[in-house]
Amino acid sequence: MRVRLISFGALKSAFAAGGESRELRAGESVGGLLELLRAEAVLPEDVLRGVAVAVNHEYASATHTLHDGDEVAILPPVSGGSESKVALVREAIDAAAVVESVKAGADGAVCVFDGIVRDNTRGRRTLRLDYEAYEEMALRQMNLLREEAMEHFGVREVAIVHRLGRLEVGETSVLIAVASAHRGAAFEACRWVIDTLKKTVPIWKREQFADGAVWADGEPFPAEIAGTPR
Repeated sequence: MRVRLISFGALKSAFAAGGESRELRAGESVGGLLELLRAEAVLPEDVLRGVAVAVNHEYASATHTLHDGDEVAILPPVSGGSESKVALVREAIDAAAVVESVKAGADGAVCVFDGIVRDNTRGRRTLRLDYEAYEEMALRQMNLLREEAMEHFGVREVAIVHRLGRLEVGETSVLIAVASAHRGAAFEACRWVIDTLKKTVPIWKREQFADGAVWADGEPFPAEIAGTPR
């Protein structure tokens, strides 16, 4: 059978631009594919310990069985429509408009997280950031975060907007707005959404410093979606 392999962020160069096809034995698992890539030195063992794998835009465990025609994304740890309240955009995020879009008469609070590009990281002067995403999957995961936050914390509405492309110092990279009858739930849900987004939504950033550029180290994937044990 044949699958299509793609990668992003710091692993972007592991496969040909736009992805590459790979012949596998029938019934091969995600874990078997990762072992094959390790044996061929396509991905070093230390890198494989930190990746997650998505099959057709869904996170997949090591035991997941692959099928002919599957799209398999090897994902390094991640760095995130107005009507749906979830969006990936390439223009400046209008924070005031997003906040206004979640307000309703029943709300007693709107909690906002505004992630901003700062001018330094660990003592190195930052010039700009470049964000890229596995877009179809990122939107799906962001919508799941919105739904789970509303159900678990009992908040009325959640908006999640993440910027892609090149950002300058001072610009908003991600905006989360949570509307609720009570401030406690709004605070808790907002914190949970940004913390979980940073670990599970396939968005990566490349940091351009005055003395060079690197893909930012992401937070480890949660154990339940990590492609290999840590």
